[in-house]
Amino acid sequence: MSDAAAGEAGFANALKTQCAEQRERCQFTSASLFIWLRMLRKLRVAFVVVPIVCGALAGWDLLKGHDGGFGVYTAILALFAGVIPAIYSALKLDEHLPTASRLAGEYKNLEILFGDLEKTGPFRRIDAFEAEYKGARDRLEKANAEAYTAPEYCFRAAKKKIDAGHYSFNSSTATK
Repeated sequence: MSDAAAGEAGFANALKTQCAEQRERCQFTSASLFIWLRMLRKLRVAFVVVPIVCGALAGWDLLKGHDGGFGVYTAILALFAGVIPAIYSALKLDEHLPTASRLAGEYKNLEILFGDLEKTGPFRRIDAFEAEYKGARDRLEKANAEAYTAPEYCFRAAKKKIDAGHYSFNSSTATK
C-alpha cells in the first residue's frame, strides 16, 4: 500500500470515527428533545383542562351547599381557574413547541445521516465522503447554533432509554 493510499485510509477511518461520535451525540440530543416535546404537549393539555374543571367545580351549586361550608373550596377552585391560564401564559410554553419539534426532527435526521455515513462513507471516494461529512457537520452546526436544550431530566431519561435498547434495531433488542 502506498503512503498516499495509507493516508487516505487513515483519513477515512478518522471520518468514520467522527461520524460514529456525531451519530451518538445526535441520538442523545434527539431523544432528549422528543421526551421534552412530549412533556410540553402534556403540560399544554393540563394547563387547558385543569382550569376548565376547576371553573366547573367552583360553579357547581352542589359543592357550595346550603350552609356555605364549602365556600372556601369553591373560592380556591375559582382562583385556580383564573390563575392557571395566567401562569401558562407567563411561562410561554407554547413558544417552545415549534422549536423543540423542529430540532428534535433535525437531530434525528442528522443521527440517521451520520449513521449512514459511518457505514457507507469508507467505501466511497475520500473526497465524496469528506464532502458529505462536511455537509452534515454544517447542518449540525446550524442546529447547535440555536442553543436550545431540554431540561436535564430529559437527558437522563434519554440516556436510560438508549442504554436499555429502546432505540436499537438489532434483532435481539427490537422486541424490548
